[in-house]
Amino acid sequence: VQLQASGGGVARAGGSQTLSCVASGRSFKNLNMGWFRHVPGRERDFIAASTWVGSNIYTTSYSDSVKGRFTISRDAARNTAYLQMNSLKPEDTAVYYCAADRLIEYLVSGPMDRVDYWGQGTLVTVSS
Repeated sequence: VQLQASGGGVARAGGSQTLSCVASGRSFKNLNMGWFRHVPGRERDFIAASTWVGSNIYTTSYSDSVKGRFTISRDAARNTAYLQMNSLKPEDTAVYYCAADRLIEYLVSGPMDRVDYWGQGTLVTVSS
């Protein structure tokens, strides 16, 4: 699976931004999807996951830092996952990565070097 993240850019504090992650090579229907972000000098952090629980049913989970503001979703027909980011804060400035794995534990809890698939990062800058 190849993942291609896009949608980064500059946003104002309080504004919104939507990131996309297109999967190619195979269907990601039965893969778990995750979004992470990285600030230079810090570790890459998990922020959101879409867990496949069977058929066309998915559950979502979020880190405390984005819960209530960010929403992860997926469009199976487009083989695309999204991260809708609302009420952006300057501290949301980071490089954002999408990832996929058969095991949700690797996405949510790590270790990240066990995650099967990573997209390239897309930079989101939130100005105050």
